[in-house]
Amino acid sequence: MNAPSPHAGATASIEAPAARALRYLIRVPFLLWHVLIDLPIILLLGSPLTGGILVGGERLEHRVIRAWSAGLLRLFGLRLRRYGEPLPGATLFVANHVSWIDIETLHSQRMMGFVAKREIASWPVVGWLASRGETIFHARGSTESLGGVLHEMLARLRAGRSVGVFPEGGTRGGGQVGPFHARIFLAAVEAGVPVQPVALRYGEGGSAQSIIAFQPGESFFANFIRLLGEPSRVAEVHFLEPIAPGEADGRRRIAELARQRIIEAMTG
Repeated sequence: MNAPSPHAGATASIEAPAARALRYLIRVPFLLWHVLIDLPIILLLGSPLTGGILVGGERLEHRVIRAWSAGLLRLFGLRLRRYGEPLPGATLFVANHVSWIDIETLHSQRMMGFVAKREIASWPVVGWLASRGETIFHARGSTESLGGVLHEMLARLRAGRSVGVFPEGGTRGGGQVGPFHARIFLAAVEAGVPVQPVALRYGEGGSAQSIIAFQPGESFFANFIRLLGEPSRVAEVHFLEPIAPGEADGRRRIAELARQRIIEAMTG
């Protein structure tokens, strides 16, 4: 995958301070409303008493989390544009990884339990929402943790639920799609469910990948604040051709095929 233009980050850094200050002035009050007013409503609607109510074939709890995620993206000036349709039922969704905002982007389109690093659980707001969104937390570098993650993924897929993963295992500055770890596809192979690749692009043609991504040494909070002041731009979600059970021979070939389809969508 071609890297974004080296001038993209520079453009963001030299814009007029007044424009960024104005965006903070407008967005911060809306963010506070979204957290202090909308979030408690989400808690109430997602309670055991009401969360299981079906609305249009979807649990109410899942529907309101998707709506909250879409609202959060709008607060950051991201206009969602979807291509293709997410598969219904038990599916392993695999996507390229740019930033924490990927989870909110995907959650706005389809409810899925993500596999994510354990540190996310402690992040303000996003960590709570990830937990409520059935995230499976993984301690990086721990073989024992990965075994537990794969067991939980398999159980959910066999129960007819969907799971989302970022097979690169981490973010890479937005400039490329790294190799996919094949082991994470084992659950889909054993459960006999389809794998649907998803390409995430920020900015027209992916021009803002490096802006959305974490900068070297940047914390979650610093990235959150920086992105809150960024200009409005499009966020593209490409649900690509699924890989049906048995279409590819083994988890390694599935990983290669999924990565290939995402790269083709990113550069197309």
